[in-house]
Amino acid sequence: MLDVTAIKPLYFEDIKIGMRESLMRTVMDEDVVGFAELTGDHNPVHLSDMYAQKTVFGQRIAHGLYTASLISAILGTKLPGPGAVYISQTLEFHGPVKIGDVVNVSAEVVELVEKGRRVVLYCEAKVDGQKVLDGQATVSVPRRPVPPQPAA
Repeated sequence: MLDVTAIKPLYFEDIKIGMRESLMRTVMDEDVVGFAELTGDHNPVHLSDMYAQKTVFGQRIAHGLYTASLISAILGTKLPGPGAVYISQTLEFHGPVKIGDVVNVSAEVVELVEKGRRVVLYCEAKVDGQKVLDGQATVSVPRRPVPPQPAA
């Protein structure tokens, strides 16, 4: 179970353009199989060695949205963190992520919109320094709570 006390939320007032967070993840066979089970996407390019060997990739690859889901991990736990709600996400896939690849995913604040407390982030994923995915996420972030005023 996740220790939510270890995750520090950022409020809209705390966020500045240029703030950046990242994570690194090694794509394991069980991640790809689990993602297929969770989503129902049983495309053999993800699950069958024999099938995947005959494709342009030459071996099994992770689902594109598995890689994209690592962006969600940053947004929900690091930047902005708890309380952030997805509004939109664009994605462009540039290359495959293979079983055993180490994926470096990052998100950087590029715009702050006061109306609706929107935070726009540039997001990318790289394998061996090569961009495999990028896009832009927009999230809504809560304001800092106003402490109660003592009764007069």
